[in-house]
Amino acid sequence: MAVMTQKRRSPWRDPRKRREALAAYAFISPYLITTLIFTVGVIAFAVYISFTHYNLYSSPEWVGLQNYVEAITKEDFRRGLVNVGWYVLIVVPTQTALAILLAVLLNTPIRGQQFFRTIFYGPSVTSSVVISMIFWWLYLKTGFLNLFLTRALGLVGVSFKTINWLNDPRGLFQLIVQLFGGDIPTQYWYLRGPSITWMAIMFQNIFTTAPTFMVMFLAALQDIPLALYEAAAIDGANKRQQFWKITLPMLRPIILLVVVLGTIGTFQIFDQVKILTGGGPLKTTLTPVFLIYRDALGTTGPPRMGLAAAMAFLLAAIIFVFTFIQRRLIERGTEQY
Repeated sequence: MAVMTQKRRSPWRDPRKRREALAAYAFISPYLITTLIFTVGVIAFAVYISFTHYNLYSSPEWVGLQNYVEAITKEDFRRGLVNVGWYVLIVVPTQTALAILLAVLLNTPIRGQQFFRTIFYGPSVTSSVVISMIFWWLYLKTGFLNLFLTRALGLVGVSFKTINWLNDPRGLFQLIVQLFGGDIPTQYWYLRGPSITWMAIMFQNIFTTAPTFMVMFLAALQDIPLALYEAAAIDGANKRQQFWKITLPMLRPIILLVVVLGTIGTFQIFDQVKILTGGGPLKTTLTPVFLIYRDALGTTGPPRMGLAAAMAFLLAAIIFVFTFIQRRLIERGTEQY
């Protein structure tokens, strides 16, 4: 039995549909033009610049893959990748878990619920520069944090030696080894772990970012059918079992989104490093984005836009690989939710 198939007519053949299509394109043309010039055009130019030697004052000189080779072999870039690797490994899981905890607490019907939601979300809407300056004041050797720890530990009879939080290069693993009388030499910087200064910046980032993700989890929690919890309660499941068997599985799509966004954001950390440490002490807070900024604008030497562009694309490739792996690992089974 032959099946009659009707050939779809192009909308451009119909005058009315053609006018509608042209009108639609006219309305979105400002966005399309802006995207083509300032997004696609800029990326294409950056790709070209990454294969050249360009100092902003003379014409670009083609050097091929030299910038990429130099970026890979550059010790500062490798240090930045190691530092940001520790940052991602600690900050992303911590801020995700804290965001889930805060969302679950604020989803509970309590008095003053809206007030607490507003207070907890406050740090996320504050400028990162302002937050960094506040934490800079807290982290001073004569700042509030050292004062609080000195008095709090003094109450229990423990003496506390003030810490220069923003200028202490000692690493976490180095401190642990020193407790047993050992030490990790300077040339093995990659084994020392995140420095005290770097962990202080990590805490600041968790404090300011977790509330943003809290709002996302809070919205997802309110979409979970209450009938699931009622059925589980009838079957004898307690609150802890309901959380692990219902809440977390239903949040998996949002967890994927939060983890991916958190990974991208932590790989691109710049503001806190620029304001608080400038990559120090002893390069323990050096990050790829700060290096890109430094080499592109020539803050410590002549501008090297080609090298900066090469490092930017290498960083983009690393972020893509990490987010792809995370998506493959977390996204499995989320379709049913």
